Amino acid sequence: MNENVNENHEQSAVSVIGLGQLGTRLAQAFLGAGHTTTVWNRTAAKADALAAQGAAPAADPAAAVAASPLVVVCLPDYPAVEGLLGPVADRLRGRTLVNLTSGTPQDAARVAGWAAEHGVGYLDGAAMSGTRLVGRPEALFVFSGSEDAFAAHREELASLGNAVYLGGDPALAPVYDTALFGLVWGALAGFYHSVALVGTAGVDPTVFTAVAGEHMSFVTSLMTEHARQIEDGVFPDDDGTVEVHRAAMDHLQHTSGSRGIGTEVPDLFKSLLERAAADGHGTSGVASVVATIAKGERNV
Repeated sequence: MNENVNENHEQSAVSVIGLGQLGTRLAQAFLGAGHTTTVWNRTAAKADALAAQGAAPAADPAAAVAASPLVVVCLPDYPAVEGLLGPVADRLRGRTLVNLTSGTPQDAARVAGWAAEHGVGYLDGAAMSGTRLVGRPEALFVFSGSEDAFAAHREELASLGNAVYLGGDPALAPVYDTALFGLVWGALAGFYHSVALVGTAGVDPTVFTAVAGEHMSFVTSLMTEHARQIEDGVFPDDDGTVEVHRAAMDHLQHTSGSRGIGTEVPDLFKSLLERAAADGHGTSGVASVVATIAKGERNV
């Protein structure tokens, strides 16, 4: 009985290396969920602040790694991860390394290969909801890499939020990370332009956003439907053809310019729609624009 208790306690131990804004929130989330949490940071004062909340500061990276079966790193870049953990690779053997450092798919594949060579379970990951939501169910974290490692530490990772496993390819997490970042910025660019446009009519941003928020359920339904169309390669015109949307973008472009605000956002969208039409998709449903993007070429 006592052996089981001790084993469960050991399995719930987590070490967090790198205590920037995100790393600090990660450690706080683990502590809040009741996990024994060891922390290390090159600037010791950041670890000391977490010690007041119940964390155990480690003297060095080797001690941080040795303290827990699950080691979470959040550093400025992958070379920093490799430089810091390279000298303690022997301490990592048999443990799980979760890398929440931002980087490229190539970075993830390289570090995953290094981890495999040293007998380390590896998960690459990304925090998709910034830092404010860490520790709450709505905070999205994506992970890819060792399925066994994810299964073994699902409970600890769920302390951070909604922990989603993407698959065995460690490069998937940074691919999703950058793709979702692009999605967010596409949406935000449209939002910022819209706020500027209604502002020319004296509309308060919060008033507009209340209406825009109601509209977003329709937008997400379009994403679901258009994903099916893209998967099938069939683009019905139920939601408007490329030409119809290009005409609407002309209107947005003209209205914006006539009211004295920048037209960079509608210019970009119109350019994309024009390229799609030139590719022969003018009478296809608007989701066919994906073919032009995937093509990766500009018509001259």
